[in-house]
Amino acid sequence: MRSKTFASIHLNEKKFCVISFRRNVSIPRSVKKLPLKSVESLFPRFVEPVPNVTVTVGRDALLACVVEDLRGYKVAWVRVDTQTILSIHHNIITQNPRISLSYNDHRSWYLHIKNVQEVDRGWYMCQVNTDPMRSRKGYLQVVVSPMIIDNMTSTDMVVREGTNVTMVCRASGYPEPYVMWRREDGQEFICNGELVNVVDGENLTISKVSRLHMGAYLCIASNGVPPSISKRVVLMVQFPPMLSIPNQLEAAYVGQDVTLECHTEAYPSSINYWTTDRGDMIISGNKYITALNDDGYSRKMKLTIRKVSSRDFSSYRCVAKNSLGETDGLIRLDEIPAPSTISTTVNYVPTFPQRKKGKHKNRWRDSSAENRVIGDYEVEEWKDVDYESTQSSSSSSVRGFGFSVIVVLFLS
Repeated sequence: MRSKTFASIHLNEKKFCVISFRRNVSIPRSVKKLPLKSVESLFPRFVEPVPNVTVTVGRDALLACVVEDLRGYKVAWVRVDTQTILSIHHNIITQNPRISLSYNDHRSWYLHIKNVQEVDRGWYMCQVNTDPMRSRKGYLQVVVSPMIIDNMTSTDMVVREGTNVTMVCRASGYPEPYVMWRREDGQEFICNGELVNVVDGENLTISKVSRLHMGAYLCIASNGVPPSISKRVVLMVQFPPMLSIPNQLEAAYVGQDVTLECHTEAYPSSINYWTTDRGDMIISGNKYITALNDDGYSRKMKLTIRKVSSRDFSSYRCVAKNSLGETDGLIRLDEIPAPSTISTTVNYVPTFPQRKKGKHKNRWRDSSAENRVIGDYEVEEWKDVDYESTQSSSSSSVRGFGFSVIVVLFLS
């Protein structure tokens, strides 16, 4: 008879996993003569590998180990990289409160890790205390959704036009995040001489920045672990006022309302106003109405002069000022004749080129004589055909009057 081998698992002084064996049970010598397959059947076997598991940080992880024919052997869970024993059979060895154990009919052994952290990433071993030891390993992958590192990322920026600017975005996460920049409004912009929609990388560098670059930019970090994250950085570009005038010469007639217009661009926002040619500031009121429409760094200045009089025909100045400078433009208002009402007198000399004759014998009755019959008569009608054709083809808004000549011939 031979003694049967039993194994025990314990920690040595350096907290490494040590499996020791002892012989205290005799087994028949006939076992020596068993075929290898028969000997293998006396030991536990793993039904399947320990599957690799991927978990997002903060969630719970479950590692499974399925063993058949365990008999009197014991199952242990070990953290491979640190050689830390987590559990032996039904007992939790580790002091980590996030780790627990469950099992099913001494066949399935489950290692539970709650609120997984990045430090939990690594290999885990399920081992059985046979001689030699049998084991299976599974990898716990802990992924982390991206996060923007605020203290290493640019905030809103104000720069002068024509300078170079670099916006920086730093992100953390596992796997390492991919970082890109784009405008919040989705518009293309010029970067290093090229018109682009997206710039890859943590740094967005713009050479000789212009007012067209002004706006909000998004730094977007993603690594396949939802959700992606973004940070908004507003770029403001300072420049002195610039002014354009759609019409430098306007015209109106006395009594008309007229509107003058100037377009300005500036940042910081400019102070805008109108003056007369004498330099007097124009205040909005009954006579003058001023309006200002904002569109980002662009503005439209409008001055409406109501019921223009002869003394209003002069020059008007639009002015824009900010901390970086000032500009102005001049618009001249000239007089034009007032539109007059068009009247047309048609002098008509009737001619009789065509004769439409119809002889209708009728009785002439005198209404004042109680319908007393006076005598017979014929009616002949004459029309001006040339005048009718002229009137039908004319597009003039002035209408004339057609004429017909009716001749009454009394019959004797």
